[in-house]
Amino acid sequence: MCITKKKNYTMKPIGKYIVITKINEEKKTDSGLILSADDVNAYRYHKAKVVEPGTNVENIKPNDIIFFDKSAGHTMLINNTTYTVITERDVVVVL
Repeated sequence: MCITKKKNYTMKPIGKYIVITKINEEKKTDSGLILSADDVNAYRYHKAKVVEPGTNVENIKPNDIIFFDKSAGHTMLINNTTYTVITERDVVVVL
């Protein structure tokens, strides 16, 4: 019987790249209406949690909550988890 171990990768982005996970949250208007996914996608900026900042990224730390340009980045699948890689200049707000 052969048992294979699943390899877990550690991520270390290089330079000004940042690895994030997108946060999907329900959006409500001031009057209490819940917006559809299409309406939410109309917003230019999306919310995310920083998994790991790159080696040359300043002022952004792991677990920071950020807003970034929705058209930025590339998506990748590592250990069955979806991550997005963006650059530091794509971040507009750090909460």
